[in-house]
Amino acid sequence: MDCKLAVSLMHDYLDNDLSEPKQLELKQHLQECAECRVNFEKLEHTDMLLFSLTHHATKPSDDLADRIMGMLPKPKKQKAWVTWVRNHPALTAAAMFVVVMLFSTISFWNQENQLVVKSDEFEKLVIEGDTVIIPADQVIAGDITVENGKTKVYGQVNGNLTVIDGELFQASTAHIAGQVKDIDKAMDWIWYKISNLFTDVAYR
Repeated sequence: MDCKLAVSLMHDYLDNDLSEPKQLELKQHLQECAECRVNFEKLEHTDMLLFSLTHHATKPSDDLADRIMGMLPKPKKQKAWVTWVRNHPALTAAAMFVVVMLFSTISFWNQENQLVVKSDEFEKLVIEGDTVIIPADQVIAGDITVENGKTKVYGQVNGNLTVIDGELFQASTAHIAGQVKDIDKAMDWIWYKISNLFTDVAYR
């Protein structure tokens, strides 16, 4: 039972208009929800006050009813944007994805142009300044990713080679078994991230 329904049932309970099963549900909710329990105590106190006033000889003041109504707990109203999100989960997920990708892209392009190399066999690579060299006598197993640098391939790569915001040179002796991706534009970077994301999801 949610709090909005509980508040509605409180009034019926105090008016003795609530069925026994609903009474049990309400009592169970009040045991679990401290906020509703406090609201029920206030409502019960107000109901007792009204009862005593209606059985009292003195006529209550004109503004008493307004003050009592102001004391009653009001049903919680759900915010419009929460309702929209619940009714449009696919659009919400798509919008969140676009926002995350946008901030990721901004963060990436604001980074310093520092050389970043990713490979499972890093020790077989030769790095000279901002240049990553795969020597002719080396066979690299797995994928290689080079960011913000030059890549010169003389040997063999048994995987994909991705160069981001850099330059790629392949010698005649070079052999790359997988795909070669040369990414140097913002939109290419976004598409690269999106395609990798969907690839990861597909193989999980």
